[in-house]
Amino acid sequence: MEDKNEVTGLGPDGDQVEESDSSEAQAAGGLAALIRQREVEVDEMRAAGVEPWPIGFKPDHTLAQVVANFPDLEPSTDTGVTVRVAGRILVLRRMGGLIFAKIRDRSGDLQLFVPQQALSEADFARFGDLHIGDYVGAEGEVISTRRGELSIKPSQFRLLAKALRPLPDKWHGVKDPEERGRRRYVDLAVNPQARQVALARTKVVASIRHFLAERDFVEVETPVLQPIPGGAAALPFITHHNALDIDLYLRIALELHLKRLVVGGIERVFEIGRVFRNEGIDTRHNPEFTMLESYSAFDDYFDMMELTESMVHAAAVSATGSAQVPHGDKVIDFTPPWERITIVDALAQYGDIKMDLDMPTEVLRERAVAAGAKVADNWGPGKIIVETFDQLVERKVWGPVFICDYPAETSPLARAHRDDPRYVERFEAIVCGRELANAYTELTDPLEQRKRLQEQAKLRAGGDDEAERVDEDFLRALEYGMPPCGGLGVGIDRLIMLLADTDTIRDVILFPTYRPEQE
Repeated sequence: MEDKNEVTGLGPDGDQVEESDSSEAQAAGGLAALIRQREVEVDEMRAAGVEPWPIGFKPDHTLAQVVANFPDLEPSTDTGVTVRVAGRILVLRRMGGLIFAKIRDRSGDLQLFVPQQALSEADFARFGDLHIGDYVGAEGEVISTRRGELSIKPSQFRLLAKALRPLPDKWHGVKDPEERGRRRYVDLAVNPQARQVALARTKVVASIRHFLAERDFVEVETPVLQPIPGGAAALPFITHHNALDIDLYLRIALELHLKRLVVGGIERVFEIGRVFRNEGIDTRHNPEFTMLESYSAFDDYFDMMELTESMVHAAAVSATGSAQVPHGDKVIDFTPPWERITIVDALAQYGDIKMDLDMPTEVLRERAVAAGAKVADNWGPGKIIVETFDQLVERKVWGPVFICDYPAETSPLARAHRDDPRYVERFEAIVCGRELANAYTELTDPLEQRKRLQEQAKLRAGGDDEAERVDEDFLRALEYGMPPCGGLGVGIDRLIMLLADTDTIRDVILFPTYRPEQE
């Protein structure tokens, strides 16, 4: 059964290669016909007693294990060792009485070398009817071909999953960024880089968990559905609970419930979880993303700096093997200690903009506008300073660097600075022009916290939809007594972006959010 949509071309080594080219099939209007043709093949297989999607197959080796076990076979070597493997067919070369098939499993790639005499006539014909994208299981001898390519020569094989749709052209893969995100299952199948990013994410999260566990932090889970969203300046998603007949919100941060646990005596606590913000989508923002938040009793923001740089350094080494990570045409060096600078000094050093809270609000507004920042009329002096940095200066900071000591006006959950109460003990870690982490010496005074949240409520009443709400239960928890505490939040997706050398968050989230597809 010849697939008319498979085309013959030359692979990188000059062999004739039969490839499934979905883009060409679709351009010719032939995709529906190709799928229908393969559905007919399914009917023919079942009529012949062959199930296209059978139950189970037990490999005894991954492809990488086979490669590792036979690293230096001489050309034309038969090992006498039989293995069972399984994988997806990525390449088929048919050369008369000989078929080469490159397959891929979770660990890597390996070749199946299928001479006609290795199988029965019927089985060889069935192998020849396979397509790019089909999953196969094979049992056979590990050999090296005349050209020295490590291979498995099957004595038997089994179709494990029939592919009704063709994979993209093997040599070009999936190039369109949106198509890669929408069809991540295809992207992972044909683009090794996509798999590497997914595996790097797993290594980073595992490294962070191990790092914090070694420091006696306890991992917990807190509610996703909350009656009052808090812990960040962001718009929430709203849903409705029918049984209770109340509106609930998808959490915008992990902070306030983790602090409740510190009050309860879990003095070192962390969570890695999804948070949700009903805001715009761009290269750095997705409506749902992954955050790490950790809280440590008896620590302050200086301790959080040491925790951050040490933890990120360990994650970088775990994911990439080095603390020096290429990004674009430069290198990020995550080796501690990182630079520390106040936000006021950073405005002057990186943006040549002199601003501080000793200046009148109108002067700050004039300087911000003159520098090119967009400033609202109702913003206070602290908000003007922070927005000017965010809009104009942050992208110029390569880092890693801790930008410290933010105006109190913009940080209602942070403790007043020990030297100047107009500021708070807060830092943001900036790497490659992006915010990676945010941390405070936490505000534990329930009276001051109530005052701060009431000020936020006034801002909400004035039209600021992102201002914090007054959470009476959180205030009640503080009134029972919360020890001195340092808190840290790290954007896991942004950390993966840095380590994977990508500038878009959609590359590191397996299933990012898009507009609905047009029919």
